[in-house]
Order: sequence, then C-alpha cells, then structure tokens
Amino acid sequence: MLVKVIFLIIFFAVMIGVGLYSRKHATNVNDFVLGGRSVGPWLTAFAYGTSYFSAVVFVGYAGQFGYKYGLASTWIGIGNALIGSLLAWVILGRRTRIMSNHLSATTMPDYFGKRYQSNALRIAASAIAFVFLIPYTASVYNGLSRLFGMAFDIPYEVCVIVMAVLTCVYVILGGYMATAINDFIQGLIMLGGIVAVIGAVLNGRGGFISAIGSLSELESDVAVTMGQKGAFTSFFGPDPLNLLGVIILTSLGTWGLPQMIHKFYAIKDEKSIQSGTIISTFFAVIVSGGCYFLGGFGRLFDTAAIHKEDGSVIYDAIIPQMLSTLPDILVGVVIVLVLSASMSTLSSLVLTSSSTLTLDFLKDNIIKKMDDKKQLFCMRILLIFFIACSVILALFPPKSIAQFIAQLMGISWGALAGAFLAPFLYGLYWKGVTRAAVWASFVCGIGITVSNLFLSYIASPINAGAIAMVVGLIVVPIVSFVTPKISRKEVEKIFSCLEEQVVVDKKIALPKNSREKK
Repeated sequence: MLVKVIFLIIFFAVMIGVGLYSRKHATNVNDFVLGGRSVGPWLTAFAYGTSYFSAVVFVGYAGQFGYKYGLASTWIGIGNALIGSLLAWVILGRRTRIMSNHLSATTMPDYFGKRYQSNALRIAASAIAFVFLIPYTASVYNGLSRLFGMAFDIPYEVCVIVMAVLTCVYVILGGYMATAINDFIQGLIMLGGIVAVIGAVLNGRGGFISAIGSLSELESDVAVTMGQKGAFTSFFGPDPLNLLGVIILTSLGTWGLPQMIHKFYAIKDEKSIQSGTIISTFFAVIVSGGCYFLGGFGRLFDTAAIHKEDGSVIYDAIIPQMLSTLPDILVGVVIVLVLSASMSTLSSLVLTSSSTLTLDFLKDNIIKKMDDKKQLFCMRILLIFFIACSVILALFPPKSIAQFIAQLMGISWGALAGAFLAPFLYGLYWKGVTRAAVWASFVCGIGITVSNLFLSYIASPINAGAIAMVVGLIVVPIVSFVTPKISRKEVEKIFSCLEEQVVVDKKIALPKNSREKK
C-alpha cells in the first residue's frame, strides 16, 4: 500500500506543478485554448494519443471486447493506429491547421459557423458538443474508479471526486499548455506501463505460448463460438461483423470528435505535422494495440468475481481481475498508467467543452460584450460546471444508459462523430457542401444515437454509433447536390488559404521542370 500511495503522491504533485508552471501560457484566450498555436510535434502527438486512450479503453473496451472476440480484438488497436491516428493526421492534420487559422476558428463549432457562414450551426454544434461530452467523461471516471477500488479499497464516490478536483485544478491553472505537457508525461508512463503489465500478466500464465495454448482450448461460450475450439485465438475471432463495428467507431470516430480535432488547431508548423504523424501512430500501436491484446486473454481469468448472481458477465471487472494477481509494485504502475490515461482524456474533454460553450454559445449570442478577461473567467467557471455535471452522471447513472463503460462511451462517440465527422471532413476538401447538408448530418447523427437508446432497434450502441457515422458520410453529399449552395465568392475566399504559395527547401519538394546540373 505504501508503494501505491507514494506513486500517487508523486504523480499528483507533478500534475499540479505543471499547472502552476503553465500559468504564464494561459494569459489570454488564444493561449488558454490553443497554446498560442505553437505546440511542437511531441507534445501535440502525445496530447492526441493520451486524449484518445483512457480508462474507457484500458478497462471498458479491452475487457469487454477482449472477452468477446479473444485475440482478434487486437485488430481494434491496429485500426486505432492506422485509421484513428495515421490517416487522421495525414488527411485532417495539415488542412485543419491551415483552414482553422485562416478562419480564426478556435473550436470545431467555430469552424462550422465560419466555414458554412451560419451562426445557427455554430450554436447547435456547441450545444451538441457540451451535452454529449458529459457521458464520455462519466465513463472515464467509471473505469478509473474500478481500478482504484481494486487497489485501495476506496469507495467509488471518493475516487470520482478526487480525480475531478485534481483535473479541474491543473486545467484551470494552465489551460491547453498544462494539458499538453501533462499529456506528454502521462504518455511516457502509459508506454512503459502497458509493456510491463502485458509481460507480467502473460508470465503469470506460463508465458505467451502457454497462454495462447490455454486460450485456444476454450469453447465454453457455445453461443459465441458455435462449439469450435480455437475461436478466441483465430484471425478474425468468433464474431467478425460486430468486431468491424467496434473498429469503425473507435477508429473513424476520432475524425469527428471535437477534443481530438482540437489538437490539430494548435500544431506549430509543417515539421510538427510530419513528426507528429509518426509519433502518434507509434503511440497508438503500443498503447491501444497493447490494451486490446492484453484484453484478448481475459477469458483465462474467468472467475466468479466477474459474474453477477444471474451469471451474466461484468465486463468492466475483467481487467481489474487480471491485474489483481500482480505484485504490489506493478499494481502501482497500473494505477498510475490508467490514471495518466484518464486524466489526460478528462483534461481534454473539459477544456473542449468549456471553451466551445463560452466562445460559440455565450459570446456574442447571450453575452454581447466579452473581452479576453471575461472569456477566460467564463471558461474557468464552465469548466467547473462541466466537471460537476459529469461527476453527477458518473455517481448516479441512468440505468437505461450506463450498464457498462463501453456503452456509455459508445453513445457519446456515436452522437458526436455521427453529427460532426462528415461535414467537417467534406468541408476541408469539397467546396460544394451546403448548410442544409450540415444540418442533415447533425440530425442523423443525434437522431440515430438517441432514438436507439429508447427503441433499441440496433442491438449494440457501439454499432449504432458506427452506423450513424457511415450514414452521415452518405447523407452530406446527397443533400448537398439538391440544396442551395453557399455563395461561390465566400467559398473561394475560404479555400484561398490552401492556394497560397510557400517556399521550401529542395530536400522537401522538387521544383517544377527542374534539371540536373551537368
């Protein structure tokens, strides 16, 4: 217990220290929200990765999908790395930085308002972001608290409140720069921790080969495996179709999440984009791939502790059960690892939510005159309000919504990415997107996710979220072709930033019609 407590004290002290150090970088709105658009590749890449992966992935998703799909769940981690990180940086990174700077957009709703010349869209997007980021935040608390309960026997309520207060303190103090620096520190802990944990868990089962052999013999869940041995060690697992739905939601979903896209707004320069792409992808391979790979062995730890009285599985208890057999020092490492992942995600969520509500909803709409000082004050107050709302939801979750961590996150990701992904992506590349198409995407994304909550016409909230994203990608171009276009002059003005000429070294790009010297 002493080792665990020492780890936590050091961790908390560092986080608060970074917040105090970063106060000088949070003196105006641009610095508080975007770090002055001067954040380098390592900080940006780690901020992206640590915001991506939290206790929701480590405890909720890795446990649930590792148990359901076996080692094939590793495909989710690979999809996160290739689609959610690599392609996201390549396709969205540079254009997002250029266009958001050109439009002076500081948030995703602000981008929608200026890109589509509609204040109503900006207000609607800010409301959607605020409402649906709350359940995601609650799911992060839930995942972390289960591990704390296992390691320290601390009541769930205490875990949630302490974590909320600490996150609130360092974000209020240092804004985006505090979260970026802390994300870097937390990311290093996550990289080292996940490797150590996988090694220890497999060693406890006789090593990698022995664990694979034990897993291949399982056929207990006949409804899933159809009685076939080796289903949980097969290439695509026992249920490839539902596995694909999880990959789509968790990988493509990041393209439409405000807290993820926000990282591209703050990138410093071209070098940061190139380096950040590589670093972020590597981070995702190790952390996400490692989490799902570890979860794939979950059935080897199938005991009464992970089942309810009626025999149903408590998916959120699988990973804590796996870790409960580790030595104390490794449990301490795990606690700091998951705490790192969770607090980095929380800080990103609360900063995104408070800034979009202040800048896109209150400013110029509810409160007509807001100088920098008032905006900063308002963001800090709303930051506290957002954390309070998510804490209440975490402590008193509606039974119809929050049975498992994965479902709670799926609702949030499905609604946000279903509404935002298509109009954001198309808006960066295609001049023909119309306002009506953006509204249609908002309606489809929110409509499918929310209606499915009550009607359950799609069995899994995860699949509902994935379907909402795909529908948005189809609906936006169709509606754009049959609805009135935005003024061509205005659109050309917006896209003019992409046509500006820049001078680069020949080692980066060859000039046109260049000839070799003889």
